[in-house]
Amino acid sequence: MAPSGRADATVGHGELIRAVEQALTAHGRALLTGPAGAGKSEVAAAVAAAAEARHETVLRLAPEAADRWIPEASAAALLASVPCAVLERLAGPQRTAVALLRREADAPRAGRDHLALRLAVVEVLRTLAARTPLLLVLDNAQWLDAESTDLLGFALRLTPPRVRVLVAECVQGGTPAAEPLCGPGTPAIRIPPLGADQVAELLVRHGLPARLAGRVHQASGGNPRLALALGHSLAEAAGARDGSAHHADPLPLSGQAREVARRLLAVAPAPARRTLLLAALAARPTTALLRRAGRPDAEAELAEAERAALVTVGEDGAVTFTAGALPMALAADAGWPERAAGHAALAAAVDDPVQAVRHRALAVDAPDEWLAADIARAAADCRRRGQRALAAELGLLAAERTPFDRPGEELARLVAAAEDAGWAGRADLARRATRAVLARDASPSDRVRARLAVIDAAGQALGTLDETFAHAMDEAEGDPALQAAVQLRVAWKCNLSDGDPVRSRDAAAEAGALAAAGGDQVAEAMALTVRARMGRILGDPDAEDILAEALALPAPEVPLGMRNAPQYLAVRHALFDDRLDDARSQLLVLLPAVQRTGSSEDVFEVLRSLSEVELRRGRCAVASAHARRALELTIEAGLSPGPAWYVAAMAEATGGSFARAAGYARRGIQASEEERDQVFLSRSLYALGLVELATGEAAKAVATLRRVAELEAAQQVVDPSILRWHGELAEALVAADAPDEAAGLIDAVRASALSLGRAPVVAALDRARGLALSAHGAAEAAVDLLTETAERFRELRLPVERGRTLLALGRVERRRRRRAPARAALQAAAEVFAEAGAKPWAQLAGEGPEPVPAAAGPAVALAALTEGEARLALLVAQGASNQEAAAKLFVSVKTVEARLTRIYQKLEVRSRAQLATTLRAPGVGR
Repeated sequence: MAPSGRADATVGHGELIRAVEQALTAHGRALLTGPAGAGKSEVAAAVAAAAEARHETVLRLAPEAADRWIPEASAAALLASVPCAVLERLAGPQRTAVALLRREADAPRAGRDHLALRLAVVEVLRTLAARTPLLLVLDNAQWLDAESTDLLGFALRLTPPRVRVLVAECVQGGTPAAEPLCGPGTPAIRIPPLGADQVAELLVRHGLPARLAGRVHQASGGNPRLALALGHSLAEAAGARDGSAHHADPLPLSGQAREVARRLLAVAPAPARRTLLLAALAARPTTALLRRAGRPDAEAELAEAERAALVTVGEDGAVTFTAGALPMALAADAGWPERAAGHAALAAAVDDPVQAVRHRALAVDAPDEWLAADIARAAADCRRRGQRALAAELGLLAAERTPFDRPGEELARLVAAAEDAGWAGRADLARRATRAVLARDASPSDRVRARLAVIDAAGQALGTLDETFAHAMDEAEGDPALQAAVQLRVAWKCNLSDGDPVRSRDAAAEAGALAAAGGDQVAEAMALTVRARMGRILGDPDAEDILAEALALPAPEVPLGMRNAPQYLAVRHALFDDRLDDARSQLLVLLPAVQRTGSSEDVFEVLRSLSEVELRRGRCAVASAHARRALELTIEAGLSPGPAWYVAAMAEATGGSFARAAGYARRGIQASEEERDQVFLSRSLYALGLVELATGEAAKAVATLRRVAELEAAQQVVDPSILRWHGELAEALVAADAPDEAAGLIDAVRASALSLGRAPVVAALDRARGLALSAHGAAEAAVDLLTETAERFRELRLPVERGRTLLALGRVERRRRRRAPARAALQAAAEVFAEAGAKPWAQLAGEGPEPVPAAAGPAVALAALTEGEARLALLVAQGASNQEAAAKLFVSVKTVEARLTRIYQKLEVRSRAQLATTLRAPGVGR
């Protein structure tokens, strides 16, 4: 973070800066508002810098809080920034008044010539604006003293239009400072909060982990200064603990983060802050609840807080803090007696028995046998209702309130709390409960169960838990059921973090044998599921039989998560096989079931698969809705963000915006690298490569997709239907002028796809093969193959893939200068994309064939070539030898010779002289 603690104005504020400049151009005045830390000063500075770059004169004034009580202090500061040469041109009385003000800003005002001072300010502004336009930037306008406000308001009413004024201030209710300065009707532009993506960009710019963006966004409410402070607090806390920060940890509110939150809260009057504290302590605050808890003026006090952008109050009276750090700061700054009194009042006011028990527990800090029993029963109720995070919190409270002479009950409650936290993905609660278990005289079984909860809560970040795995394996020795549970998680880690499906399969086989010996059919089914999943990856023909064996076992309540159950893997296999209707119907059965269990990761997995299924079915709007829900759930539950960003990237790449897709993909890449998640690293890279290919960045697409190929090779992935990058890489190679390499890749993967019966993969490879044929000059064969492939995709009911094939066909026809067939293919592609809701692809297809001017022979010739061929053709036409062209293009002479052969074929020329004649036209190649 910069020493000032300020955020970058350009992050998320590009459109805002343009809006301010437009308002200044149209009206000459603009008001920039927002809460403290929103970035007003940064935006104002960016607008000022742009004005200076246009050689305009800029005057800046930024008073501080103390200046508000010093008469004419801000006016003196403004005049102090004016060049002396301008002040020396003032008339005598005006010059004297300015000199007195600059020397004695805090002296008594009696005896000063205030009229002369006013006229002096008017004359200064007119003089400065006479040479170049003048921009007056008044930052922190809320701290202007009344006398300076009056003086500047008078002066600005008399200045010419060349004097423009930008006022930036925190508006906390009441009359904005800009009204007397700029007059009524001044365009007011409020700085909106940053989105989660923009927070991610901000964190990355300041060297902070992108994977924390969702949590930081939720806690900061999109306030840039608070987001950075929270990010740094989290990084410092992680460094003090073990060098890593977990995605599900609560964000520490310490140091600068607490100060920023305090400054935001300070604008609310004391009575409103007391009401806000009660709202902070409540799980679901409403105005009615706060009234019942002893705040009769809750509506009026919350209205003040709402004007200060601290909360929003819904039509039903629900109170929501604009930033999650605000209730944390309120609770942290309140003393224990105040918090205890608030919990006691809420315990008597809430209508939910579970919340009543929670508040009763938080209102006391002494052991109480009966209260502990009530809390434990409430935790059990939450467990049944799928509220596992709340169950974990209550379990810890029950353990803390258990009398010291009941260690067995305390330990059982701690273990249950750990397991609830593991299920809910609350790593902070899981670690807290596990530390307490390990500090007691716990049995090996309890110690292993607690350690497994920490592993289960880690989400995708299993690569940092080697020590936990080692202890769990040691303590499980001699108990086959416990050993099976540990080995099962080892199998998950080998796949997810290590990218080693062979080791994962072997660990799963060991887990299955141990589970069978220990009589644990649930673990046995899970182990078979891992074996089937790894078998599919490795191209094992027995994978489906292993999955059938897992499905044949009695269906349990799946205590280890639906995402690891055979029923869910069956859905994934249906998706890989493009049995999309089957996959969708099964997912719609699973969705309510996983929502009942309370596992956020299970719900995310089902939403992810639904999004992928709907994209393949050509229902992009529905897919995007599922992706949005998955991303919202990830942020709300604090899950690893890499998978959610991948899902969002694919939804955007197909049905939204290529630019947004690239942004999501890059976030997913960074988060997956930070968490050492090999599986979703390759997926996010694939999404980025797809976007680069679609947007014509062939060289970048090749580099990105080659990384995918390397990762997939390292993970020993054989089945090409799981992540279908092969056709995209082949297309990118063709576009990058490497059709021979593309053909080799196509042949190798096609053989594997045919042997496994992956017809859609074969069709995607044939689309790439058609483009390679075109690049080799076999246009007729290319057209025939692409036409046939488009029909195959229609029969497979994969509309987006069919549209992409028609788009490729149109481009090939256009390269052949067959305008009518090209137009027909592109129109058909546009119609397919439009029906599917594939907006960015529809825009590509809608571009149509380029118009051919009457005298555009050379341009048409170049349009028939690939980008690499066109560069070579121009070099050769200008007289470069093969060796010279190879050196300039960084390729071998052999490659130059092969490309020249293709160029001659495409342009129907036989020599360098004919090529030069064909491309000889004014301006070609310049």
